[in-house]
Amino acid sequence: MSAEPAPTRSEGPSVVTAGDPSGPKIIVLDPAGAARHDELPATWRPLAEQRGIFWCRIPAGGALTEADDLVGDHGPGDPEIAVVTSGPFAAEALQLVERHPGAATHLLLVDPASDAFLPSGDAAQANDAWLAEHDDVVAKLREAGTDVRVVASSTEGPEDRVPPPLPLGHPDVVAAVRSALGDV
Repeated sequence: MSAEPAPTRSEGPSVVTAGDPSGPKIIVLDPAGAARHDELPATWRPLAEQRGIFWCRIPAGGALTEADDLVGDHGPGDPEIAVVTSGPFAAEALQLVERHPGAATHLLLVDPASDAFLPSGDAAQANDAWLAEHDDVVAKLREAGTDVRVVASSTEGPEDRVPPPLPLGHPDVVAAVRSALGDV
């Protein structure tokens, strides 16, 4: 009897939703494609009690288009939107938020420089350098009212349990997002 091949990350829904979609929103741009079974990672479920969560599974077709529509449909007086992403998709997240000036209140990044960590392994230093490299766009977003910041950096130590970038479902990432949004 041969083993079945593991399902790819592109299978499953393009966007998984939870919480109240008419309230404040968190749009998660997940390059790893977690939530394949139409359910948020367990660490994120408590956030859905306070905010609508739209987990956009980038490997699944159409996820970025849906995220773009969500941000683009934001109007004056609508509840705040936070966009969260990690390493391999940070530049695309900047572009998404830049296309809709002022729509996102927060752009929260996790290990944006994960593919370019310095030989010393200092993720925080590499992430700061990544922000500096994208300073023109970051400054424009901040001027439009979007708080852009790195909320979590890999330590590349045993407590992370995985190589960088930290997965978006990692408890440290969720705690950092909660803190950045004042949901503590």
